[in-house]
Amino acid sequence: MKTLKVAVIGGGSSYTPELVDGFIQRREALPLAELRLVDVPEGREKVEIIAGLTRRMLDRAGMQARVSVHFDRRAALEGVDFVVSQFRVGGLDARALDERIPLKYGALGQETTGAGGFFKALRTIPVILDVCRDMEKVAPGAWLINFTNPAGILTEAVLRHSRVRVLGLCNNPINMTIAAANILGVEPSRVFLQFMGLNHLVWARVYLDGRDVTARVLEAMAPAAGTPANVAALPYDREFLLGMGYMPCPYHRYFYMLPEMLQKEIEAAGGQGTRAEVVKRTEAELFRKYSDPGLDVKPPELAKRGGAHYSEAAVSLIDAIANDRREVHAVNTRNNGALADLPGEAAVEVSALVGAHGAVPLTVGHLPPQLRGLLQHVKAYEELTIAAAVSGDPSLALQALAANPLVPSVAVAKQLWAEMSAAHARYLPQFAGR
Repeated sequence: MKTLKVAVIGGGSSYTPELVDGFIQRREALPLAELRLVDVPEGREKVEIIAGLTRRMLDRAGMQARVSVHFDRRAALEGVDFVVSQFRVGGLDARALDERIPLKYGALGQETTGAGGFFKALRTIPVILDVCRDMEKVAPGAWLINFTNPAGILTEAVLRHSRVRVLGLCNNPINMTIAAANILGVEPSRVFLQFMGLNHLVWARVYLDGRDVTARVLEAMAPAAGTPANVAALPYDREFLLGMGYMPCPYHRYFYMLPEMLQKEIEAAGGQGTRAEVVKRTEAELFRKYSDPGLDVKPPELAKRGGAHYSEAAVSLIDAIANDRREVHAVNTRNNGALADLPGEAAVEVSALVGAHGAVPLTVGHLPPQLRGLLQHVKAYEELTIAAAVSGDPSLALQALAANPLVPSVAVAKQLWAEMSAAHARYLPQFAGR
């Protein structure tokens, strides 16, 4: 195949060495010619550190790919084959506000769900649509692989408001597959999970060598097996889990155990700090290591950052498209009838056949009522969030917040909108003066 040119929006992210490691692991299948690291001027120091480490990693692997740093996004995107999105508008300081402010009102503070996820979406949707407008002009044939959270909402915004070819990506499905394999005591290659739902609200049926073993996995999951570092590992109610009949992702705890999870967030905020504050300390240590001119591999400490197996998920997806693998991957893509309980144009997180054509989701049909209600509730919130972010209409923003299952009341929604929109005003220009 031809050599690839890849641009990374948010190239100064601490996740980038994970992505680079993925390209190294698949260097025979994906001959990388250029890796363009794109960031904002405020991130110059970090992206230059990442560029140095990237060059050392590629040199160690015997790869001749050119690594460059860019602050002119449109120029960096010209002629690329793939664009990987992994940026954070407002950085970790904005995330810390997303996590702390809601706690004052008895609401969950979290990066991608609840009020925090809502404001992250409002800040990020206009930016990713700007990226898409640049791609339409200078890289019209490129694929956008979106890892930026909230991944499902952003993917749907792109599907609705641009012509860019996009697939959303999350490391939850691959982590769930590995967790199921560990529970079953087998290699992940013997396990197949059929995913159905939304980003951070996905369920799965679990198969081992073609046999449905979901109940066996659920039995072992009740004590909180396979929970990532960024979600409190509260045990599930065994009776409830077995009755549900589907493997939930770790983020379901926010919906199924809201009071307990809220208490965990409050305790953490008063002790070690919110997740953003913990990550800031982790990142400071990571960038200290990244700066070491002797470091030429992905450091093991990166696993603490929360993006475990990101490289495997992202680069295998790029490989499937670039080499027309026609493999099944879990992606965020247009529903097109796969989940009969949601609109065809909605973005869903499902197992899909992926090749040069893109993704064709595997049809699931109607979900059982124990899944359907929450699924439709959250999708309605997501649709309203996209409409609010694009229009800058505060009335729609309030409707979206009130529709979020993790916001306790309209009164709290109004308080959250007042304080958080003011705190993030710099990143919400679409609402200015309204």
